[in-house]
Amino acid sequence: MSLNGSLRRVAIVTGVRTPFSRAGTLYKSLSAIDLGRLCVAELMQRTNLNAADVDAVVFGTVVQSVQAPNIAREVALMPLLKKNVDAWSVSRACASANQAIADGADQIALGHMDCVIAGGSESLSNVPILHSRAFADVLMAANKAKSLPAKISAFSKMRPRDLVPVAPAIAEPTTGETMGQSAEKMAKLNDISREEQDEFALRSHRLAAAGLRDGRLSAEMFPVYVPPRYDKIATTDNGVREDSSLEQLAALKPYFDKRYGSVTAGNASPITDGAAAVLLMSEEKAAALGYHPIGFIRSYASAALDPGEQLLQAPVLAAPKALARAGLALQDMDLIEMHEAFAAQVLSNLRGFESQAWAERAGLKAPVGVVDRARLNVMGGSIAVGHPFGATGARITTTLCNELGRRGGQFGLLTVCAAGGLGFAMVIERV
Repeated sequence: MSLNGSLRRVAIVTGVRTPFSRAGTLYKSLSAIDLGRLCVAELMQRTNLNAADVDAVVFGTVVQSVQAPNIAREVALMPLLKKNVDAWSVSRACASANQAIADGADQIALGHMDCVIAGGSESLSNVPILHSRAFADVLMAANKAKSLPAKISAFSKMRPRDLVPVAPAIAEPTTGETMGQSAEKMAKLNDISREEQDEFALRSHRLAAAGLRDGRLSAEMFPVYVPPRYDKIATTDNGVREDSSLEQLAALKPYFDKRYGSVTAGNASPITDGAAAVLLMSEEKAAALGYHPIGFIRSYASAALDPGEQLLQAPVLAAPKALARAGLALQDMDLIEMHEAFAAQVLSNLRGFESQAWAERAGLKAPVGVVDRARLNVMGGSIAVGHPFGATGARITTTLCNELGRRGGQFGLLTVCAAGGLGFAMVIERV
């Protein structure tokens, strides 16, 4: 939908995030709810936001907790917020935070709400470990048993193999293909070399390192004191490799297709923990409270394609819809932020923007256009800073708005690919 015309303009007041940390490192004792609460608390403190002004919290996550599946409500039930704040959770795979922002923006644009906190959180250090179906059946039978002999009888049917844990797989249920395998397929279909991928990955690390050194990226974060002893402090993204080189990247072996592949751990985003959030308000509410927004949502769009085709190529279909709804073209964009799930995926998306065949699939007469690399992911991206699935969309939104402001730009485009063959795009405007 377009957020122009008779609808109210939606302001992005500011955004904030935790430092992103590789799974199994600094945040391994923190849940996605813990990280989300820390992030929202920081957002409120930075803006001196009155809890009475918050109408809703919308949060995205991908690997949901079985015990607390509505992460938004758990985040909202923190001391800084009132208990009557509305809250709902969304899941659009890697674009979950983008969907949370879109949901919040819709409510504001329609006049139903004035102030929404939207974002996402992920703890991939704490994924739920499942048991086999047979083990679950035994437990259910034992639970229903009315006597001790009946319980013993139920447990007697258990076999050692039933105790083997089942870890969740990041694979498409419809195809059985993992994202990495899909990225390999896209590299081959779009004629993307290993060298191109490694060069793009190195670019991501170098630009992110520069953004951390000069404080641009660091300004988006806040220090996280890690419980229970609070003697460890996360102050920066621990996946950025400033000393990385093409030689080091070239030495890594393909991970998903060990014989013919080109996707490695070095040119893919790492498994990461973290949270990010933005503060959304109607333009009128922001002005009344004295805020100076870092951007306005001009338009957004989503798209989907067959997961068995090119799983991560849907942003090529979403972006032209978002641009059309904004009444703008690619050449009007001062900056472009593309989520970097894999270097092969970003390079495939860029090829798609230039393709007549993909233009026709999107209902266009001509391709979207060539992306100026000098305007693309100017402070690196997910390959370097990390990718907490549910949080990345809010991180990208904040980075784009802030850098547009620093450069005096007016328009920015962000795109995010997602599992299931989904894609998301949003056009940001600064005034």
